[in-house]
Amino acid sequence: MSARIPEPLRELVEQLSRLPGLGPKSAMRVAMTLLKWPEAETRRLGRNVHDLRDKLHLCSRCGGLSSTDPCTICSDAARQRDTLCLVAEWDSMLALDEGGFYHGQYMILGGLLAPLEKVDSESLDLERLVRRLEEGEITELILALGATLEAENTASFIKSLVRQRFPGIKVSRLAQGIPLGAEVKYMDRETLRQSLQYRQDL
Repeated sequence: MSARIPEPLRELVEQLSRLPGLGPKSAMRVAMTLLKWPEAETRRLGRNVHDLRDKLHLCSRCGGLSSTDPCTICSDAARQRDTLCLVAEWDSMLALDEGGFYHGQYMILGGLLAPLEKVDSESLDLERLVRRLEEGEITELILALGATLEAENTASFIKSLVRQRFPGIKVSRLAQGIPLGAEVKYMDRETLRQSLQYRQDL
């Protein structure tokens, strides 16, 4: 980056360019746009970024991002207590819940098994899952992990774990309306609705 760019601007552009989808040129455009904003708006954005880690934490029940503990989904007394939908990441949970067709509980696994990327079972939030199942209220575990190779491997691993330790719990998965190689968070509502409605036993 040119030495003629003022140091504060250069630092901001370097930080912004580390964000997904932003290269140095896009980061410079974002920085220049921020400079055109009213001062109050840029200061508010800075405060929000600064406060993000203090105001958000993981829900102790599902592992999702929330400003309260438990989160609003886990504390909703109207939701079914006997089904638990296991997703890889928080944004997959959002995609499923925004459809409004699933009214049970959620659990976020924190990723998928991917040995080549050094993501093994120790990297996943299996302890939280086991604790939830040990409570005894879950009768069905729905695996909503997607249709990638990593998702299939993770589903097999979870199925074996549950069958071994919790033989009374039914394990199902989303129907294969989700195309191979796709992720739950990118599916449209109708595909998600049908996948949940016509889920398969494992």
